[in-house]
Amino acid sequence: MFCTTIIPTIGRSELARAVESVLTQQTTCDFDVVVVNDSGKPLPPAVWQADPRVTVLTTNRHERCVARNTGAAAARGSYLHFLDDDDWMLAGGLHALYELAQTSEAAWLYGGTQLVDRDNNPLIELHHNMSGNIFTQTMTGEWIPLQSSLIRADAFFAAGGFNPAVVGGEDLDLLRRITLVSDVAETRALISCLAMGEEDSTTDYGKAWRRARRSKLQLLTAPHAFTRLRQSAPDAFWRGKIVRLYMMDFIECAKSANLGRALKRGGQAACMVTVSSEKLISARFWRALFTKYTSESFLQGFLAANMAVKFRDVRPR
Repeated sequence: MFCTTIIPTIGRSELARAVESVLTQQTTCDFDVVVVNDSGKPLPPAVWQADPRVTVLTTNRHERCVARNTGAAAARGSYLHFLDDDDWMLAGGLHALYELAQTSEAAWLYGGTQLVDRDNNPLIELHHNMSGNIFTQTMTGEWIPLQSSLIRADAFFAAGGFNPAVVGGEDLDLLRRITLVSDVAETRALISCLAMGEEDSTTDYGKAWRRARRSKLQLLTAPHAFTRLRQSAPDAFWRGKIVRLYMMDFIECAKSANLGRALKRGGQAACMVTVSSEKLISARFWRALFTKYTSESFLQGFLAANMAVKFRDVRPR
């Protein structure tokens, strides 16, 4: 089977829309749907429950990471697609990803995302323009919505699935762990609609990003992280961001008196400066080193969620 869509639910009324948006996809590939009921109560009867392509599992209030991992364990597809119960796929989305899979061996395939407000009014489209090795970009803060992505099942399980200790930032954490070892590929087709805004959201965004930051710094300990970072940073700007990553961890370790790790991070920062010597004359290197990076796609998503205004297509630097 090509793909399994996994939909964890806390019993939102929009669940039927999410499931049916997948079941009605017009495509030549085989797919199925696993709904994981984490609401702690039975789901109300619905027509989609009788569809032979749908399996319903129960995790009983174990949070979204456990629910998604449970669904992934039961999946039959070679690729995994994760959709929240208040989001939905757009017509043609699955087939666009299927066509991309025929031409790419990347572990993470994705397309465009239509952001909508909680009243389903369209806000902006996200198109990220990132392919190949993007480890530096994801470590710096670039984000690709799960709802518009297919993840190769073998890569998902090799990465360890979703980390329950990073609830709220678990999608970005997974993206970073997969791009540490694998590439991504993009289609321009719109894949899904993603509901923005904190109203009716189960995410504590403040805690989520603090947890994601801690997990990010832990990835710097991977044996091949330095090489992967260097290979994904072709210009002065991204080289400066790598040095900043190592210096951030150096400061954290120094504060906690972890002197051994602090010295290692300082040495890695110095090494990156050395291999980037020809880029040191660029103002972009120093600007990247001394300024906090905000992904344009994340920024536009944040503004869309909190201001509910229309923006033109986002094309991150």
